Amino acid sequence: MAKHGVMPLADAIRLLFAGESWVTRSLHIKGFDSFEMSSYHEGGTEMIAALRNGGVEVTYQPSHIAANAFPTTAEELGAFDVVVLSDIGANTLLLPERTAVRSEPTANRLELIADFVRGGGGLLMVGGYLTFQGIQAKGNYFQSPVDEVLPVALQASDDRSEQPQGIHPRIHDAAHPIVAGLGEWPHFLGYNKSTLRPDARLVASFGDHPFIATREVGGGRSAVFASDCGPHWGPPAFVSWEGYPKLWVNIATWLAGR
Repeated sequence: MAKHGVMPLADAIRLLFAGESWVTRSLHIKGFDSFEMSSYHEGGTEMIAALRNGGVEVTYQPSHIAANAFPTTAEELGAFDVVVLSDIGANTLLLPERTAVRSEPTANRLELIADFVRGGGGLLMVGGYLTFQGIQAKGNYFQSPVDEVLPVALQASDDRSEQPQGIHPRIHDAAHPIVAGLGEWPHFLGYNKSTLRPDARLVASFGDHPFIATREVGGGRSAVFASDCGPHWGPPAFVSWEGYPKLWVNIATWLAGR
């Protein structure tokens, strides 16, 4: 059966995308009276659409869904070829309701992800305020099992580099399958700082920090994309860039070892 306008192949890449959702609550004051409003947002819409249009079978778990629905066994996680973590903090995966509220033990899903990679799976971490180490270090992936399998070593503190003037990445490995043939890149408005691991491959950078990097870990592969997949660090010029759809399909394809 066709999904999202694309007929999936029998050997289509199966990708689990977790994160990129949030709720905003605002207080409106109008003279004597005031009232509150709330709204729900998803930030990975364009990336997920690009993957699905490229034939990738995407299972999307917004952050509040992933908290309890993200796989808790190797068998469940093994149903996927690639896992994407985008703007979802480590605590969301470590502290599901049954542990945080009911004090019941549960699987350490960061360890599961690391074992998934070493066993042949693919992992992509996309930058944001709650991945890498993130704003006020609340991403909390530093020295975690996930950190150990990434192509970069994460910082202990707030690792944001805000670049409101706009910056362009430098491509170091134009022949890498992830970026080959993508042409001139648009600007970005910020990224997460990290340090390239000795056995990793630097594909692109912002100054002295990796932007895109890859690594083979055990039987699997990992990659980082140190800026946003969309607004705010990834501005409209990036989302509308002609290379945008191909980029994400390239990353998924490389991570799946296809």
